[in-house]
Amino acid sequence: MKRQSYKTKQKDKILECIKTFNKQFTIKELYLKLNKSIGLTTIYRLITKLVNDKVLTKYITSDNKTYYEYLMKCNHENHFYLKCDKCSKLIHIDCDCIKELENHILNSHKFKVNHENIVIKGICNNCKGEILDERINN
Repeated sequence: MKRQSYKTKQKDKILECIKTFNKQFTIKELYLKLNKSIGLTTIYRLITKLVNDKVLTKYITSDNKTYYEYLMKCNHENHFYLKCDKCSKLIHIDCDCIKELENHILNSHKFKVNHENIVIKGICNNCKGEILDERINN
């Protein structure tokens, strides 16, 4: 028997707080932004559920820090995300070109892609400029 999820004021408060972050966040940052009014166990439990429900994305940096980011709801089937390796910015993209890639992978490689949370990693334009500036100045 599957347990039903239910809403609580604490869950609503955590989710509303998450939506106010304009970038990735850590659980500690969320806890502090909530003024420590909700216990860490409750926050961890809900964050795990939100990641499993694909409301949040979770990633671990090279220095072993865990970050989360809210995934905007999208009405388009053909969307994906670009994630900067330097600043960790996540950019939501609605583009039909991803459908062509999915079709290629299915037809040529016999693999069905789950397009819900495709993340393509690289360097964003701002960081690319910073990297070029660093190379010029060194």
